[in-house]
Amino acid sequence: MNSYNAALAVDIAGIKMKTPVMAASGTFGFGVEYAGLLDLNQIGAVVVKGMTLKPRDGNTGRRIAETPAGMLNAIGLENPGVDRFLKEIFPQLSQYQVPVIVNIAGGTIEEYGELARQLANSGIAGLEINISCPNVKQGGMVFGTDPNSAAAVVGEVKKYAAVPVIAKLSPNVTDIVAMARAVESAGADAISLINTLLGMAIDVHSWRPVLGNIVGGLSGPAVRPIAVRMVWQVAKAVKVPVIGMGGIMTAEDAVEFLLAGASAVAVGTANFINPHAATQIAEGIADYLRQRGLCHVSQLVGQVRI
Repeated sequence: MNSYNAALAVDIAGIKMKTPVMAASGTFGFGVEYAGLLDLNQIGAVVVKGMTLKPRDGNTGRRIAETPAGMLNAIGLENPGVDRFLKEIFPQLSQYQVPVIVNIAGGTIEEYGELARQLANSGIAGLEINISCPNVKQGGMVFGTDPNSAAAVVGEVKKYAAVPVIAKLSPNVTDIVAMARAVESAGADAISLINTLLGMAIDVHSWRPVLGNIVGGLSGPAVRPIAVRMVWQVAKAVKVPVIGMGGIMTAEDAVEFLLAGASAVAVGTANFINPHAATQIAEGIADYLRQRGLCHVSQLVGQVRI
């Protein structure tokens, strides 16, 4: 893939990446778990799983269920906490030449700010604010569905952040453009979308919800048309870079998001099926560019013909 890097290299709000294909938060662990399966140095960026101030055990009961063309998850932000991440996990990940973006989640505005403060001089490349995770019982849904609350979180994080701040938007809203404009006005350096759609599955034999949390986040190819539509809407409405995600399984899927206006993409559910997805999709984008006689991936961004 090294021969493709010039055509694929992007700069997202100051985060320099070898390719526009990132590993999405919550689907790639902390990155080091995949180190024996693919070359982490060839990924655009690793967005680690959602991080909270204190360790979280996550939800009880069944957490994942397969659905037609997708999956439901209700992990509940299980993570070891920011202190252990910085002391034990990040030193392993920092050995690789790949930007590390930390996804942060909090139950209060102050918790988001404190997370940003503790991560400020750690050597990470960026922060992604999780204001939109649908399987968190406190905090996330409120912040992610109200423009004022979302803006308040972004503003608090920006007070302490020493790296670019990416606001990750929830699709579970009436007006995605209003949310995007709110976080941009509050200082977000980039916007990523979409997070998972709120869904539910019921076991028709037991008549009980499949997930222990009752509801969970729907991801995978089933959500891609919604994600492409929202990326297209947001990219037209804001000036900051947009990172598109939602059901990307192939290079063609990624190109669709780029044409809609995304400057980079993130691969999520595909990682569970194919650990090489992020690098293979990047290689496929490079092939696509060559076949079209294009010199750089930026020539695709926002070029949908309407």
